[in-house]
Amino acid sequence: MTKGEQSATEFQLEKKRVRTQSMLIFMTVIASDLPKGLQLLLYLQVRGGHLAPRVHDSHTRKLKHSMQYTNEMLCQTKHKSRAIHNCQVWAIYMVLAVSLSREQEMKQTCPSCDTTDICNCSSMGLDFIPPGLTAKTTVLNLAHNRIKHIQAQDLWQAVNLRALLLQSNKISSIDEDSFHSLGKLELLDLSNNSLAHLSPGWFGHLFSLQHLHLQGNSYRDLGQSSLFSNLRNLSSLHLGNPGFSTIRQGNFEGIVLLDRLWIDGGNLSQYEAGSLELIRKINHMIINIRNISIVSAIVRDLLHSVAWLEVRKIDLDELAETQLLRVMSECFANKISFKESLITDATMPEIVSIIADMPKLEEIELIDCRFLGTGRWKMQIHVNQSQTIKVMTIEKLSIEQFYLFTDLQDVQGLLSFLTKITVQNTKVFLVPCRLSQHLRSLEYLDLSSNLLGDQSLKHSACRGGLPLLQTLNLSQNSLSDLEMTGKSLSHLRHLILLDISQNNFGDIPDVCEWPKTLKYLNLSRTQILKVTTCIPPTLEVLDVSANNLKEFGLQLPFLKELYLTRNQLKTLPDAAPIPNLVAMSVRRNKLNSFSKEELESFTHMELLDAGDNNFICSCEFLSFIHHQAGLAQVLVGWPDKYVCDSPLAVRGAQVGAVHLSLMECHRSLVVSLICILLFVVILSLVAVGYKYHAVWYLRMTWAWLQAKRKPRRAPPKDLCYDAFVSYSENDSDWVENIMVPELEQACPPFRLCLHKRDFVPGKWIVDNIIDSIEKSHKTLFVLSEHFVQSEWCKYELDFSHFRLFDENNDAAILILLEPIQSQAIPKRFCKLRKIMNTKTYLEWPSGEEQQEMFWENLKGALKT
Repeated sequence: MTKGEQSATEFQLEKKRVRTQSMLIFMTVIASDLPKGLQLLLYLQVRGGHLAPRVHDSHTRKLKHSMQYTNEMLCQTKHKSRAIHNCQVWAIYMVLAVSLSREQEMKQTCPSCDTTDICNCSSMGLDFIPPGLTAKTTVLNLAHNRIKHIQAQDLWQAVNLRALLLQSNKISSIDEDSFHSLGKLELLDLSNNSLAHLSPGWFGHLFSLQHLHLQGNSYRDLGQSSLFSNLRNLSSLHLGNPGFSTIRQGNFEGIVLLDRLWIDGGNLSQYEAGSLELIRKINHMIINIRNISIVSAIVRDLLHSVAWLEVRKIDLDELAETQLLRVMSECFANKISFKESLITDATMPEIVSIIADMPKLEEIELIDCRFLGTGRWKMQIHVNQSQTIKVMTIEKLSIEQFYLFTDLQDVQGLLSFLTKITVQNTKVFLVPCRLSQHLRSLEYLDLSSNLLGDQSLKHSACRGGLPLLQTLNLSQNSLSDLEMTGKSLSHLRHLILLDISQNNFGDIPDVCEWPKTLKYLNLSRTQILKVTTCIPPTLEVLDVSANNLKEFGLQLPFLKELYLTRNQLKTLPDAAPIPNLVAMSVRRNKLNSFSKEELESFTHMELLDAGDNNFICSCEFLSFIHHQAGLAQVLVGWPDKYVCDSPLAVRGAQVGAVHLSLMECHRSLVVSLICILLFVVILSLVAVGYKYHAVWYLRMTWAWLQAKRKPRRAPPKDLCYDAFVSYSENDSDWVENIMVPELEQACPPFRLCLHKRDFVPGKWIVDNIIDSIEKSHKTLFVLSEHFVQSEWCKYELDFSHFRLFDENNDAAILILLEPIQSQAIPKRFCKLRKIMNTKTYLEWPSGEEQQEMFWENLKGALKT
């Protein structure tokens, strides 16, 4: 290539680079409002990269709009450049559209994947792995569906998957590279499917896999080579099925350490020696194989590598077959378990001999096994006294003729070094005294869920027996006498913990005898109705839950923990008898509340479980709850377990969330304030009424209403007087000494009604006024300064005014005794002002000549 051609080529490359950079800058600008993931996608697609992140509809619309705008801009460039970049942009759009459609399909098939990293798609009837999985998914549960095939592309996007659960489907085939993208997978469960063969290619890229479950399929072997050679982090492996028949050398190549290996091979017929020998250590080996010779061969490969050997569903009923397990006596396992197995009198001596000879065996387990026989061995047990076995556990051992079982005299020597024995749910009704005396090292004995009674316990715990026992569990037996129980155990000088729960003691005495070292006592569910001083005072922990106790007042000075759950207590126990209490449970009682004083009385209290009670959320209780600092650290289960039962308005609400109103909390104070306010209002109204004569107006209104109910005008026969005289007492001298004689001695005389003379005694004065006015033809008002100051004169004026306006006549005659200034007339005498402005009135003259004319005018007015 010449220099000119080289320069031209470099120029074209530089041009293309500049164009690409310009394109990148432009795409960055138009995508600046998109999420960072889309911006990165845009960048990589322009550069030729490949990525398809998950996007939402709104973002896709933005990107589509941006791409359309980009195409328009690109049309202005050269034709070749436009074609290249249009292809790139449309490639982005197509990738995003496919990603969006897959995501929408994922939402439809498995909605839970939309919001969380854990996708639970189990039991949804799926026939395929849902599309649209993304890198966000860490757990995918597809168990209990109808999936038959796993394709290569089904899981390629789920690169961060940690757990994949595919058990209980119908999977019969898996593409070779289906799991290649799952480099972070830690749990893979393919159990209970229809896989007829297993491929090494499935597991080749699962470098982080720790737990693999392959049991319950239909494969007959594990192939010719190792399936697990690349699984360096494998911790547990479960394989096998009813049709599993062959294990070959090399099948487990690459596995060095396992926490648990479980082989289900009920019909396993071929095992090549050395197949498991390459595994250096197995913490827990579970063998579910019926063929005893196969079990023996497997054990031979595991003599120095297995720590816990568990044998399941094996029938040891033939001596010759049982002797094949003699290889176990060379095994260095420290624990051996038999589950769901069968043992007989004929094979028991051989099994005991094998177990006793195991050099490092520390623990023996028999779970859900059956024993046929009565303990009368057909051959003598000859064993060296094993000093390594410390723990023996027997649970749900079925002995059909347990009532004929012997005293186990032949194995007493094996038991002397045991420190822990558990025999649960095995119908034990008696421990022979001689056997108890051989348990010289025993510290822990669990005989729960058996048939021990009061008398049999006395025999089982005989003198000299169980000398070092510290913990004894006798729960759920047939004990009924607490006094006898305590006495039977009183000689156990080291007994610290005693569980005698779920027995039926009922009433208990006041005095009992117990071991002096006893510190922990469980009496829950024992039907005791009242605790007495039978309870030992040395206790540090006492459980009397579920006994319908209504009170607790024992003096237990050393008690640190007290459990009173499911009783009938209405208040917390008194703190004085239990001064050192640290923790207490009064859950599910009948507590309504507890106070600050009650809690503070327990000076050492650190934990209080008072949940699930019927709390009355009173103001005092809520005030204490809301203002007590550090209460949440003391109350166990706070706040979820503390719920209001009343008042009804807050029932079911958490105590800590309830806030009552001022009226609800300070009812008496609020009522007092309301009463005071009401009194002030009434007092104010009285003052205002007095100032503005409201009482007077009310009384007048009442009298007016009474008067309105009477006929408008009295019949002529009822008119007794010519005039009713209304005057002030201060003007009585003029009325009685001048006016009355002048009118009553006239010819003809006038009949006048005076209140002093003519009112009916004992009659209400207002009624007297009304009746007198109604029985008078006219009403004379003697007006003066004293008159307008008189309340009664006001009544008489108003009642007369009724007649003036209601009857439309001139029954009122006004006599002005002295001049009255209009300003001196009170406002309540508004009617007087009206009458004086509309009616002619007579003015009393000072001269005698004018007085004669005055009397003539007055008499004339009375006659009209």
